[in-house]
Amino acid sequence: MQNQEYQFNPGQAYPSGAKQQKDGVNFSIFSRHATHVELLLFTTSQSIKPFQVINLDKNKHKTFFSWHVYVQDLPAGTWYTWRIDGPNEPREAGLHFDKEKQLIDPWARVVSDVNWNRQAACKPGDNSATAMRCMVPNDADYDWQGDKPLAISSEQAIIYELHVGGYTRHPSAKVKNPGTFSALIEKIPYLKKLGITHVELLPVMAFDEQDIPQGTADLGLKNYWGYSTHSFFSPHPGFCVTPEQGSHIEEFRDMVKALHMADIGIILDVVYNHTSEAGSSGPIINFRGIGENIFYHHDKNDKSILHDYTGCGNTVNANHPLVSSFIVSSLEYWVREMHVDGFRFDLASALARGEGGVVLEDPPVLWAIELSEQLAQTKLIAEAWDAAGLYQVGSFPGHRWAEWNGKYRDVIREVLRGDTGKIQELATRISGSSDLYQHQDGLPINSINFITCHDGFTLNDLFSYNEKHNAANGEESRDGCNNNLSNNCGEEGQTTQPNIRQHRRKQAKNALAILLLSEGVPMLLAGDEILNSQQGNNNGYCQDNELTWINWQMAEQNSDIFRFVQHMIALRKRHGSIMRKHFLTGEVIAEKGIKDISWHGAKLDMPLWDDPDTRLLAFTLAGTTADEADLHVIINMSEQQTLVELPDIKNKSWCLAIDTSEQSPQDIISPHNQKAIKKNTYLVDGKAVVAFENRKSQIARS
Repeated sequence: MQNQEYQFNPGQAYPSGAKQQKDGVNFSIFSRHATHVELLLFTTSQSIKPFQVINLDKNKHKTFFSWHVYVQDLPAGTWYTWRIDGPNEPREAGLHFDKEKQLIDPWARVVSDVNWNRQAACKPGDNSATAMRCMVPNDADYDWQGDKPLAISSEQAIIYELHVGGYTRHPSAKVKNPGTFSALIEKIPYLKKLGITHVELLPVMAFDEQDIPQGTADLGLKNYWGYSTHSFFSPHPGFCVTPEQGSHIEEFRDMVKALHMADIGIILDVVYNHTSEAGSSGPIINFRGIGENIFYHHDKNDKSILHDYTGCGNTVNANHPLVSSFIVSSLEYWVREMHVDGFRFDLASALARGEGGVVLEDPPVLWAIELSEQLAQTKLIAEAWDAAGLYQVGSFPGHRWAEWNGKYRDVIREVLRGDTGKIQELATRISGSSDLYQHQDGLPINSINFITCHDGFTLNDLFSYNEKHNAANGEESRDGCNNNLSNNCGEEGQTTQPNIRQHRRKQAKNALAILLLSEGVPMLLAGDEILNSQQGNNNGYCQDNELTWINWQMAEQNSDIFRFVQHMIALRKRHGSIMRKHFLTGEVIAEKGIKDISWHGAKLDMPLWDDPDTRLLAFTLAGTTADEADLHVIINMSEQQTLVELPDIKNKSWCLAIDTSEQSPQDIISPHNQKAIKKNTYLVDGKAVVAFENRKSQIARS
């Protein structure tokens, strides 16, 4: 425990946050309208009373809009908060200064929520006993052992979306510290065996677990997904083994380094569109008590009203110069200091809005991110819509941004459900969505293809439920999407009917096959490879329990589905024709003697584009090199068996690689076990995906 008061001097305005230097720590915080600022120093994250309070003299400790102080000999590991006074003029100026409220530093690298009480922060006055704390990080060199962000091309990427906590909290995970960055390291052998190239982590920047509706809180639930960020430089303490020691940075880096050693990249799901301070009645955590009028969108007539384009109570004013700089600095920090390989931006279209919510053609913050030299090799993925009706899939500002392709998700679900009149759009989506991206010089990698994600049904539930079942969330099932484009295959929920169970498994394999045979970047939802279920809950944002946790017993129970995904990934990796950099043209590839893609129906070269009832589409993909096998794929989503013609390619024989109607291991066959098809036709089962690879006739098996 500190038993001394530290000497201090004015310090410097740059850099923002707490920066350890040779003989002490420099603190700096931006607050344009503040009239008085105090720095509070604490012994531990749980300390209620500070051991020292430093009053900053406006004439000595303020430069332009930054308040700063240098505390001599202060050690790393010291915890701190700020108190800031200024005008409390919410209606006139959008300012909520409260001189008694303890604030955390927006630039803090380490935060603790051990004392945190959200309700206390929503009320005016002193919250000393219930405020969060920041810690001065130790800037001593971390031994990266030569690690650096990976350079895996987007064409080769296979993304796997997971929740750090939910991935290992189930007892069946059998890890040392469930629900932590450390526990994820223990699952790396599983990820390697599956074959994915990147993990995309749901929010891991520090978030408020208490940010949920009252009815949900009354059930003892909490914010589980993490889309309620308050500290954009700090790993979430709830994912750390020893957060009270301020080990956040080291634990996160250990995870990144271990993933990189296994050649697995890491993409962070980031939430810069809103913060956990919510609407006008929300808590004062940091930004609201420092300069709310700058950081959020306000009503121009009554600045106490926050514009909400996110559905979460506030919208970050991302294109204000200072806010834009803050966001870019945060991203660059995670790449430079934490070696992150990419970011997926939640409700990214909200970042395209300027003053008054107007949609900007060239939003400064999005271009600043795209053009940042430090982010030049970093993957950028946009959820290209917001909660106020802005939908920018295919038109998101910038050039190298990839997009969660919601149109891909919807049409694949419709096709799997058996909807008619969809084969033209199906062809467009599985060939890279050129209609969305090619006209603006985009590439297939601009499309992140997915059928399921954290938000919505799991793959198992997509074929088990017609309706959402969200009563457990405490919102009377008002939450969650109603348009799931799902089909329960004959009975709602769990069933003992063998025919329904078998059909659901086939549909899951159909979905996985189509996804991994599509041009663009595929994204899988963690647990889908073992048919993880959320019992029909399509909005598990508050369910930090066995409803959403990955049950690892399912890996053994559904080992056939795991094997199918594993082998589908291997098939994708051996076919450059599915991982093209440029869009397909339909032109002949000279060295192959066939078109890069040819479309068919049951009869060759006769796709039934104009038949409103057809549910069958076939296509042939030419290999990209002389040694690469060609692919012939048939998607039959009708209920009828159909005899389908196979193309004749000179000196080649077709070998069956995939037939989702077959039982494992015959549903997907490794090249060394494949046998040549002697006929020029194949009987495709109803609701099945079939694919063939070809070989030179003299080496193909008969």
